[in-house]
Amino acid sequence: MRSWYSSMAPQQRRTFWACFTGWALDAMDVQLFAFVIPTLLTAWGMTKGQAGMIGTSALIASALGGVIAGVLADRIGRVKVLKLAILWFSLFTGLSALTDSFHTLLLTRSLQGLGFGGEWAAGAVLIGEVVDKRIRGRAVGSVQAGWPVGYAMAALAYWVTFSLLPEHSAWRVLFLIGVLPGLLVLWMRRNVAESGAFHASAAHRENTSVTSTFLLIFSPRVLPLTAMASLMAAGALGGNYTILTWLVTYLRETQGLNVNMTTLYLAVNIVGSFCGYLCMAHMSDSLGRRKTFALSAAGATLTVLIYTQLQLPMWSLLLLGLPLGFFQSGIVSGMGACFTELFPAQIRGSAGGFSYNFGRGVGALVPAGVGLSSGAFGLAASIGVWAACAYLLVFVVALVLPETRNKELEVYV
Repeated sequence: MRSWYSSMAPQQRRTFWACFTGWALDAMDVQLFAFVIPTLLTAWGMTKGQAGMIGTSALIASALGGVIAGVLADRIGRVKVLKLAILWFSLFTGLSALTDSFHTLLLTRSLQGLGFGGEWAAGAVLIGEVVDKRIRGRAVGSVQAGWPVGYAMAALAYWVTFSLLPEHSAWRVLFLIGVLPGLLVLWMRRNVAESGAFHASAAHRENTSVTSTFLLIFSPRVLPLTAMASLMAAGALGGNYTILTWLVTYLRETQGLNVNMTTLYLAVNIVGSFCGYLCMAHMSDSLGRRKTFALSAAGATLTVLIYTQLQLPMWSLLLLGLPLGFFQSGIVSGMGACFTELFPAQIRGSAGGFSYNFGRGVGALVPAGVGLSSGAFGLAASIGVWAACAYLLVFVVALVLPETRNKELEVYV
């Protein structure tokens, strides 16, 4: 990591850490809900179907937020949109602590999702544009390694609050902690500059409308790329969000683990996720984007089926959390760099934001499917089958996706 990181200029490093931290804090706020599901099932009498609906509604809202943020990033700048997204998701995570019913939590989590989607749309494009093409896969993939860091922060906050406080108040404190990411914006105001690629497309912005720019992503030349990127995101995120949404409930209810043991099992999964992001980011630059996607999809499919469908000793399940996290996150690692390279600068935010977040919206149906089918088939079977089908979609798309490793970034369509 040191060699490629040390090759970056100081401004590039500040941009890297802004995007990394923003993504980590975004992940923390998103994952807080997964930790409170078991408590709310009891406290509110909420059903698993309703829990899945909240998770899915937030992801669908994030798809809309990502599309809007991508369009805005092409008009007003990547950095401005990134800061707005962080403030937005922090606010509505905090407001979730004040809810007292399924419907009010559904509202606040859905609104939180708008900012969650916007963060990636702006941040992934920003870091992809400012770094050298030879290290783009590692830089963007390492930024996405902020996700398991944020997940770990959420797990730590969960362990502390639920160990020290009664459950009926601990979940509210957990959501209030989600306000803290907004403080990152104060540092970003002085330390993060706009990308040169955004400034290079200034002439295009002066002569075109928002609508005409957005519609370019459906032009004959770009539409196949938009479709493949959207399907890639749908599969990768559908499988990933299924595990992120339901793993805590699976460990506590299906496996009967307490808070401390659940935290331990999650810690192993999170370490695997962090390693997956970094390893697959390096592999993306060495083997290429397509081969890395295909390898990750095959590993993720096999691992999730073993984890959920076989009756394993608990120590085996603990250890298997490492490759489960490795592949579920590794499959996402290369998408930021790949999407940056697929689309030219004038539509990069719009096209990347639409593809990633349209795919996220479709993939968001997978956690809801798990919740709805778990009553008939059981939670373990539902997680395994739904996630495996999502990962198989990634494998198929990887076979036809253009290879973009070391590609020079284009400015115009």
